[in-house]
Amino acid sequence: MKVILRQNIESLGQMGDVVDVKEGYALNYLIPRKYAYAALKGNIVALEEERKHLAKKKEKEIEEAKKLAAELEPISVSISVQVGEEDKIFGTVTSQMIADALSEKGFNIDKRKIELGEQIKALGIYDVNIKLHPMVIGKIKVWVVREQSAE
Repeated sequence: MKVILRQNIESLGQMGDVVDVKEGYALNYLIPRKYAYAALKGNIVALEEERKHLAKKKEKEIEEAKKLAAELEPISVSISVQVGEEDKIFGTVTSQMIADALSEKGFNIDKRKIELGEQIKALGIYDVNIKLHPMVIGKIKVWVVREQSAE
């Protein structure tokens, strides 16, 4: 049975490909899960419309990510940490700490999108990448400073 793939399937092909599969596989798995259409003329037209819609949606997502990256560019966050002898910090600065500092400034960024190249284990200024979209990466500055003691 010939089907048109609605999305990329590793073992079969890319979205829009017309592939030949066993009838049971198509009727019981691919079509009910909306992974594929039966290869009919009307379905080919519907797939083209779906492709156009997805392309517009992806462009919009990229534009929004670029806009957010431009907003994040001038942002810098300060993270206060406790330090011991010789200005060594206790533990490391985590992506969760950076996400919390960003949310205080009004940016809701998921901690999994924050990419720390290496662990931050010392006081200083660090450039941190934020993966807003697979094609868009924002950058912020993170200042790791000594926590003021209440003495």
